[in-house]
Amino acid sequence: MGKPNDFMAFYVYMPTSSSWRKGSALLINNIKFDRSELNRPGAEIDEENMEWMLRALGYSVEKHTNLSGDAINRAVKNFSKRYEHQNSDSTFVVIMSHGDRFDNKDAILGVHYQRKNPSDYFFVENIFSHLNSVNCPALIDKPKVILIHACRGGDDGGVYVSDSAFESDSWVHKEKDFVCFMSSLPEIKAYRNPHNGSYFFNYIVDVFTTSAHKYDIMELFRRIASRMENDPRFTHKKKLLACIERGTLVKKFYLFPGL
Repeated sequence: MGKPNDFMAFYVYMPTSSSWRKGSALLINNIKFDRSELNRPGAEIDEENMEWMLRALGYSVEKHTNLSGDAINRAVKNFSKRYEHQNSDSTFVVIMSHGDRFDNKDAILGVHYQRKNPSDYFFVENIFSHLNSVNCPALIDKPKVILIHACRGGDDGGVYVSDSAFESDSWVHKEKDFVCFMSSLPEIKAYRNPHNGSYFFNYIVDVFTTSAHKYDIMELFRRIASRMENDPRFTHKKKLLACIERGTLVKKFYLFPGL
């Protein structure tokens, strides 16, 4: 058996330097849309809370507000090229906007989305493409955490059921070390309080603040989902449950040293 540190490194994503984990985070928040009825009051609170949390965890935060679908794509692509990733331990990508599903794929709506401009959106899967091993080798073997608050369709989350019923010389996986935490299940709406922000990000900040020093990120996500499942505000038809998508973390990811 190897040394204890070797054993730990096999099961845990370790910082790449003697200092605590550090890295860059991308934060995109769409608040005001061309169609004023699509504006997202309360989203500015989510932005403030998430920026505070990410900086407290040791990440530098690049922020963008009120972007079109194409602009979101450029922002993520440009972020993937940042030189800072070479010396980072991990990264976060956080996107808040309206969303929907087109061609059975999750889409983030741009601020110009409307009947006259129905193509103003950004597919969530493009985040994985921009940050994968081919297009962002600086993040090979490093956790890439994606947090998205957006509707994934127009359905409610409840249903009635009757009693009867980096550079490397070796081959690497094209896509690995991702986890994407979504604010709702496919086809389901995501809810936001105009005074306090989204329930999703409120739970993330609360759970990360109290428990990030003890648990790995998958356990943190499990605790968030468990609390959302049992939230008495979501009853009958209006159910809300966050879920993990496209997870390829192969080790435990701790946010050393936590908050």
